[in-house]
Amino acid sequence: MAAHTPHSPDRTPVLVDGCRLPFQRAGTGYADLMAYDMGRMALKGLLARTGLDPATLDRVIMGCVIQDVQTSNVARESALGASIPNHVPAFTVTMACISSNQAVTSGMDLIRGGIADAVIAGGTETMSDPPVRFRKSVRKRLFKAQKAKGPGDYLELLKGLGPSDLLPEAPSIAEFSTGEVMGESADKLAAMFGVSREAQDEYTLRTHQKAAAAQSDGRMDKELVPATVPPSFDPITTDNVVRPDTSLEKLSGLSPVFVKPYGTVTAGNSSALTDGASATLLMSQARAEADGYTPKAALRQYTYVAQDPGRELLLGPAYAIPQVLHAAGLSLNDIDVIELHEAFSGQVLAVLEALRSKTFAATHLNRGEPVGNVDMDRLNARGGSVSLGHPFGATGARLVTTAANRLHEEDGRFALVAACAAGGQGHALLLERLEG
Repeated sequence: MAAHTPHSPDRTPVLVDGCRLPFQRAGTGYADLMAYDMGRMALKGLLARTGLDPATLDRVIMGCVIQDVQTSNVARESALGASIPNHVPAFTVTMACISSNQAVTSGMDLIRGGIADAVIAGGTETMSDPPVRFRKSVRKRLFKAQKAKGPGDYLELLKGLGPSDLLPEAPSIAEFSTGEVMGESADKLAAMFGVSREAQDEYTLRTHQKAAAAQSDGRMDKELVPATVPPSFDPITTDNVVRPDTSLEKLSGLSPVFVKPYGTVTAGNSSALTDGASATLLMSQARAEADGYTPKAALRQYTYVAQDPGRELLLGPAYAIPQVLHAAGLSLNDIDVIELHEAFSGQVLAVLEALRSKTFAATHLNRGEPVGNVDMDRLNARGGSVSLGHPFGATGARLVTTAANRLHEEDGRFALVAACAAGGQGHALLLERLEG
């Protein structure tokens, strides 16, 4: 457990503001962009809305999962592309679906330690253009080709090469340690906690309805900065993953995708492959006040956890949430706003079951009583990753920004952000509202 308390009030990390590009289903609005392009636009959007002088930044930190070899430190390239001065260091972190969570907490630690006073933390991801490479047999020959001196050497390298060797090798979406894809793990988790297909589809309908309502009444607009994409440069202003017209009838008619024919996880109750970017401005409380900002929230305790990826790949929040609550001396009843990453509807419901389970508390958390029941009115009130989309490297900063905004709009004091990630890892973070 890694729960942190600020050394002094002046070193308290605070969220000044956050924003993101509208998330787009992979292959649509941002299909021709690199993760760098989206990261650059998110950073520029944040600088514009905060009015921050970028020369006063101490760090830029961004999460990204599927790396492009041309921009392996995409945080640095995005920062330069956003006209952040050369002297501001930037680094990229990767922790699967909690990569920008790690970016945020890395910024928190720099601020608490007195190393930084102003940090941009966010993330960017393209699922439209993942790197595709040649197979190993071809890659080895290409490496040797660098030493070839004539036509004979090149012909020698082609010996034994068959047509199948030239087929592209797409990135694997399976867990390296187990060979399972995440959807298979979600099916397993739903079965383990008795989460029915009907319950998953009902939750899916809920998250799309919540997201559609937040789009309709303008709540979502407050977090978005428009993206302009060549050649038309017409601004993209709305998330396009949300399905306002979905229904239980449509969702129930979808076939299982991962475990056939008896699985319960479908394309409808899973988060979609998504492109997008997000950014948050973090400062020490003293620096924010000195610069005339009104921070939205203080960033308090956080933790990261890890479990067996074969059995509990997506159960991280059920372990992380009680750790953070215990460190803060709070219970679920004290939490006004909850933003829980939705990898799958079944994963969300399994986590909620684990939190309310006395058996899980006793056997996995060494607790005499369950963590508690989550008030559904406080959970993902603007939708979540199933309805909004999930750009791997960008979701965490979205969750933090939404949680802080909801605290003010819903008159709450404490918000909890939690997420699962590939590799059997998880995260939770506590925010406390600051009064303007």
